[in-house]
Amino acid sequence: MEYLRDSEYGWNDYGECLTIADKNEVWHFEILGPGKGKVGSVWAARRVPDEHIAVNANASTIKEVDLSDKDHFMASQNIFSLARENGWWNEEETFRFCYAYAPDSRNSLAARRREWRVFDLLAPSLGLDPNSENYPFSVKPDTLVSLADLRMVFSDYYEGTPFDMTRDMVVTDEQGKSVISPLANPHLPYDMNKLFRINGGWGWRGERTIARWYTMYATIIQCRDWLPDEIGGVVWLALDNVATSIYIPVYCSSSDLPDRYKTPGRPDGFTRESAWWAFNRLGTLTAQRWGEMRYDVNGTWDIWQEELFSAQDEFEERALELHQAGKNAELVNMLTGYTVYWGDRVVDKAWELGDMLWTRYDEKF
Repeated sequence: MEYLRDSEYGWNDYGECLTIADKNEVWHFEILGPGKGKVGSVWAARRVPDEHIAVNANASTIKEVDLSDKDHFMASQNIFSLARENGWWNEEETFRFCYAYAPDSRNSLAARRREWRVFDLLAPSLGLDPNSENYPFSVKPDTLVSLADLRMVFSDYYEGTPFDMTRDMVVTDEQGKSVISPLANPHLPYDMNKLFRINGGWGWRGERTIARWYTMYATIIQCRDWLPDEIGGVVWLALDNVATSIYIPVYCSSSDLPDRYKTPGRPDGFTRESAWWAFNRLGTLTAQRWGEMRYDVNGTWDIWQEELFSAQDEFEERALELHQAGKNAELVNMLTGYTVYWGDRVVDKAWELGDMLWTRYDEKF
């Protein structure tokens, strides 16, 4: 049935890499069209080994494919034949999916640098070269990865590395020392990258940080097999740039979201009734004087985020008691109420922080 559907509809878009997970497994699934004028697709999937981390940074990362290892590899029937027919693979060479079907993606600094950075943050003992063309498909992190670790990773913009775009935005302070300007901003739009040719042409080289100013939303998804699905599946949801945002929990069995998280943002224009506009405004303002404003913003979010992460176990213990007692309606109300409470609270605070920045830094933008 799978291939019948594929022959009828196929894949008609750019190549895509999707991360697919359940309570027990995580797979990377990469798919492309079969070529101009053809219907169908070509795809490969590779399982992330247990206790490993892998990175999907808008680039193909699947290389060798061992279809005899059914626990870790799957692929379309045409994976080898299509590459051979089009001259994308010489059978005398080792077949590598990314080089056969998406070679340009391995030339992308935007992808490669982010792959390196995630691995380097979570497995620094490997000492990976930030300028390599390829990295392992997956690695074992040096320690267990926590929610706080993932928040740190998704908020990263290479600060303190040679690839931090702000490191050359220096001014002379009152003591005559060269310091990074408080106006130095790692979230510059592309036109400003080109204007300043930052860090030896940062914007021209196609660099891209992990935290991005044009992010619409970000998620950390927990799939836990030791808890009932109603509680074990939770999406931690943040809006806009993660570097100036906060994650709230949305459980699988939640029946609703705060009204402001359901109010359209960009399609209908600015409104204070939209959660997205609260965080977009805050992120945009904070970037204007990043060297100082980020401490005002994260001074609040860091405390609140730690409170949310730390309270998770105790909250879920109470939720589990309701589940074990068969009080499903009360369970749904409890989980939904928790999301609504925190959603409303963080949106109110985002507006408040934005107003504070306007007044505290008046005439310093």
